[in-house]
Amino acid sequence: MKLLIITAITAFEEDIKQLLKSAHVATFSYKHVTGFRDATMDSVGDNWFGSEMNENESVLFYAFLKKDKVDHFFQLVDAANSKLNTLSKIHVASIAIDKTNTL
Repeated sequence: MKLLIITAITAFEEDIKQLLKSAHVATFSYKHVTGFRDATMDSVGDNWFGSEMNENESVLFYAFLKKDKVDHFFQLVDAANSKLNTLSKIHVASIAIDKTNTL
C-alpha cells in the first residue's frame, strides 16, 4: 500500500481528477491550500512575481493506492506535465505504508 500525495496550482484541479480517474483511483481526498515559495534566493530577472514571498492558490490531493497502480499514475502525470506550457507542474510523491486497517 502507498500513500499518493499530489500538489499543484488550483488551475490543474480538474486535470488531476481526470488523471486519477484514468488510473482507476476511485477514492481520494483533496483540499484547497495556500502554496508558498520563498524567492529570496532567485535573481531579480528570474523572479517574475516581483516580490520575495509568493503565495498562490493550490490544491492538495491524497489517496491510498495499491503498489501496482502507483507507477502507472506517475507515468500519467509525467505525460501530462510534458504537455504543459507553464512553469508550474503537477507534483506527485508516494510514501510506503507499513500497516493500515482500512483495506
